[in-house]
Amino acid sequence: MKKTVFLSALLLFVITATGLSAYAKMDRKPATQATPSSSQSDDQVIRVYGPGGPLGPIKEAAEHFSAETGIKVEVTAGPEANWISQAKQDADIIFGGSEYMLQDFIFNHPEMIDTKSRTELYMRAAGILVRKGNPKKIKSLEDLTKKGVKILDVNGAGQLGLWEDMAGRKGLIEGISQNINLSVKSSAEGIERWKSNSSLDAWVTYESWHYRLKDVTDLVELPEEEKLYRGTPIAMTNITDQKKEAQQFIDYLKTEEGHQIFQKWGWK
Repeated sequence: MKKTVFLSALLLFVITATGLSAYAKMDRKPATQATPSSSQSDDQVIRVYGPGGPLGPIKEAAEHFSAETGIKVEVTAGPEANWISQAKQDADIIFGGSEYMLQDFIFNHPEMIDTKSRTELYMRAAGILVRKGNPKKIKSLEDLTKKGVKILDVNGAGQLGLWEDMAGRKGLIEGISQNINLSVKSSAEGIERWKSNSSLDAWVTYESWHYRLKDVTDLVELPEEEKLYRGTPIAMTNITDQKKEAQQFIDYLKTEEGHQIFQKWGWK
């Protein structure tokens, strides 16, 4: 009987000591280990989508904004078909290569854009890109009508009707149209063809593309009265759950610092 009582007491002592030891270890554990957590800034990413034209300044502005605020901005750009599926799931902001381009996006995806948040950033002018050294001595729109000049036409991607609007002012539509050697639908395809087909002499497009293609183009700037300008719109989506931060980034793009970045890339 005494032996049984002794063993019972010994067992109770062991159990109690084990419990106290475990409790002590738990009590010494740091709070961050006991309750794992991550700050909002670690996970916070503003996802921005749009065409390739404005990628340069928007990406650079995003880097400056992130450095100043700690809010990461991820910019995805190029032909819409390459990113629209993902954008429908996580886009916070959409930008366009021209006003009509963003409007087309709204027509095609009517539930996606918060139209009240639509904002115009900065204008960019059209010019003529030519080969390095300008071997065909192209200096004006009139020179595009000369025999033997082969023109690249991007019939879309914010450039729809661009050369026609410029040529129409000077009665040059027929002459230029006869020299269009190749028409494509996107700037990405246009760049690919420009690089792979050295027989192309000129491309009527935005001056800003020269700043992305300095290694393979020279820029022929037109007189101010002949220039055609188009806008660069941007808007929040209806699916974003980061409206405050997305608007904060758009507001940054409209600051003087943001404007200077766009000017560096060929915007007005």
